[in-house]
Amino acid sequence: MILAADAGGSTCRLALERDGERIEVRLGAANVTSDFDGALRTLVSGLSELVKQAGLSLDALRPCPAYLALAGVTGPEIAARVAAALPLDQAVIAEDRRAAVLGALGEEKGCVAGIGTGSFLARQEGSVFATLGGHGLVLGDEASGAWLGRELLTYTLRAQDGLEAHSPLTETVLGEMGGGSGIVAFAAQATPETFGRLAPRIAAAQGDAAADMLMRRGAGYIATGLNALGWGPGEPLCLIGGVAGSYADWLPREMAQALRPAKGSALDGALALARRMAPAAPQGSA
Repeated sequence: MILAADAGGSTCRLALERDGERIEVRLGAANVTSDFDGALRTLVSGLSELVKQAGLSLDALRPCPAYLALAGVTGPEIAARVAAALPLDQAVIAEDRRAAVLGALGEEKGCVAGIGTGSFLARQEGSVFATLGGHGLVLGDEASGAWLGRELLTYTLRAQDGLEAHSPLTETVLGEMGGGSGIVAFAAQATPETFGRLAPRIAAAQGDAAADMLMRRGAGYIATGLNALGWGPGEPLCLIGGVAGSYADWLPREMAQALRPAKGSALDGALALARRMAPAAPQGSA
């Protein structure tokens, strides 16, 4: 029996594999940096739902090999805090990028651009795994849904101040939010997730000057980062995450031609990593 989780700024998924059966649950956001207590409540709720569906007790999960790929795990200290708060004795608590890349590419050489509420870029080749970005909205997460939403509001305020030209999208957003003061009030309370709710409107507004400018900037960051990681023409490239697919038409031609569908999800990758933790069956066993 193995356990895995993939938790991000919008959704948290957990899976339990037992005797060839896979049980999954999906819950809301779980980022252990932006909301540690909320993320732990989500994880514990997910574990409780898993054992309920499996007809087990929470204690039955304690010895289970578990790989939890969690947004917001920035180092060993926060990983240890999460581990101490969960009823799991064999859990590896890690950031979510490795599982996402393994799920998308399997063992194949290639690159991944993970663009959801947050963002990261990664490349794997054999045993070498390199990544960049993923530093959170305050310091990074360029091209992400949260970044797009925040930058749209920044641009809208600049347009109101006469520093940029308004577009239909910025005029609409300005009216919906009650003018500049409304945007400032919204931003003061906004989380990455709430900023990210504006991203689908930006991606869908092709031909809008402000939206197109933001998509070009985001795609430029993705291309620059992938080149820095060592991507080469023809090397497989996967776009994963809720916003990622919107950039397919904005990438340089060679990158667009290298796009491949992901082989699986980050949860698949986390399960694969949990399987590596499980002890090998004794020789001669069924």
